[in-house]
Amino acid sequence: MIEWLDPLLDWVSRLSPSPYLRALAVIVLFLLLAKLIDLLVSAAVGRFLQHWAGSRREDALHLGHRTVFRTVALVGLSIATTIIDLAPRAETITLAVVNSILILVWVTAGIRAGAMLIDALSHRVSPPAWARPTTAPLLNNSLRVVLALAGAYAVLLAWNVNVTGLVASAGIVGLALSFAAQDTLGNLLAGVAILTDQPYRIGDYIVLDSGERGQVTHIGLRSTRLLTRDDEEVSIPNGVMGRAKIVNESGGPHVKYRLRVPVGVAYGSDIDKVMATLMRIAAEHPNVCEAPTPRVRFRSFGESGLEIELLVWIAQPALRGLALHEINCEIYRTFDREGINIPFPQRDLHIRDWRQES
Repeated sequence: MIEWLDPLLDWVSRLSPSPYLRALAVIVLFLLLAKLIDLLVSAAVGRFLQHWAGSRREDALHLGHRTVFRTVALVGLSIATTIIDLAPRAETITLAVVNSILILVWVTAGIRAGAMLIDALSHRVSPPAWARPTTAPLLNNSLRVVLALAGAYAVLLAWNVNVTGLVASAGIVGLALSFAAQDTLGNLLAGVAILTDQPYRIGDYIVLDSGERGQVTHIGLRSTRLLTRDDEEVSIPNGVMGRAKIVNESGGPHVKYRLRVPVGVAYGSDIDKVMATLMRIAAEHPNVCEAPTPRVRFRSFGESGLEIELLVWIAQPALRGLALHEINCEIYRTFDREGINIPFPQRDLHIRDWRQES
């Protein structure tokens, strides 16, 4: 293991046959070697991360400094331990402690390096689907759990602990928990899918097939919360959200919402006048967007009148109720002034005297 150190150890042995002096020489040598490797690795990492922002690059270099230096120093300490003539039990315990510290160093470095990488990817102009800002906390937590479990397993091996029984017990316990928390696990998996696929985002107005409509205020691993127009917060399990048909009113290239205002006019009305009046009402309304431009469509011949629809765009879905109310009020006032009749169902009732028929 340390054959390449033999020339130095022989020279130290000629000065003093003490194993402690040879161990000290190994420690000093590895400290110098750690500094040398640290400089080489820092230069290579700095060149590789030259496109990163200043603070992130400095944090990555600082992490590389500490990890490399501590790793080489701990390797030297473990080699020095084997040189000293310790009792077998004391040597085993000392090596286990050193190896445990080394494992802890690398687990900590892996967690921090993974967090830096995920943060850098999530802040790119076009981040990958699995590293978006919404999924970054989930990835960080998953990485910590995986590395912590791997580190615990490695520490147990360093202390010569038989982990076969522990792994089997953990598998049985995990199987039992999976059956007991089946719904919770389903919600968690659906939450991961929602955060990754992003059918809706925080701030979007969505409508579910069950009738709920509201603004998304929170997307968690277990549930999604909607704030309705009645100022009521609805918490829906992600398992339900994953199976539901969702209409995202804020989806598309912009958050504008298309409002449809149906209106009927009596047969015999001047169609051109009706359409011009509706266009004027839309153009003068403060909540109607200029682009896309409003439109009027003659939809059908109804039982009681002509079915016409005014199509306008409003700034956001939250204004749907207010805008519809104001436009309907203005249509009624304007039609009344312009003499445009709004039809309503009429029925003729014929009454017969059965006594006269008999």
